[in-house]
Amino acid sequence: MTRIVVIDNHGQFTHLEHRALRDLGVDTDLIDNDVDPDGVDADGIVLSGGPDMNRAGRSAEYLDGDVPVLGICLGMQLLAEELGGTVGSGEYGGYADVTVDILDDDDPLIGSLAPDTRVWASHADEVKELPDGFSHTGTSDVCGIEAMSDTERDLYGVQWHPEVIHTEQGEEVFENFRAICEQ
Repeated sequence: MTRIVVIDNHGQFTHLEHRALRDLGVDTDLIDNDVDPDGVDADGIVLSGGPDMNRAGRSAEYLDGDVPVLGICLGMQLLAEELGGTVGSGEYGGYADVTVDILDDDDPLIGSLAPDTRVWASHADEVKELPDGFSHTGTSDVCGIEAMSDTERDLYGVQWHPEVIHTEQGEEVFENFRAICEQ
């Protein structure tokens, strides 16, 4: 059975990320972000959302492993910042119901959502510039970089929250990530 661990960055929806994976039949645990990555056995890692980078604990260390990583909201921002991209304040700020245009229908994480999808997203902070090796895979009127992928390193990020009911195809994002982890 596929094992995907959710790293808890203290976001208000983190428990829903864990539940979404469990409901898909994934062997999953929710662990605090101060846990040593060397002691975690998983086929994939989800870096959860959270209030700010200062509370991300050891999350960046999980990028050094050899398993796929999905960053959600703060998790995506952490991926970008740690790997040479840029993160800055969003123009919108709070949570919003947003239509995301899928830019790459071959992307293994979100390509199946093409041509667009409705999501629930927070844009207080957002990725402004992609790190080297990443493709820009989703955009909206509210946020230029809603999603990004580095398929060579199996690193993926979405600015939105696929775990909440307001995101129309959120379960599909988790199903696609499970498929990536099973390859």
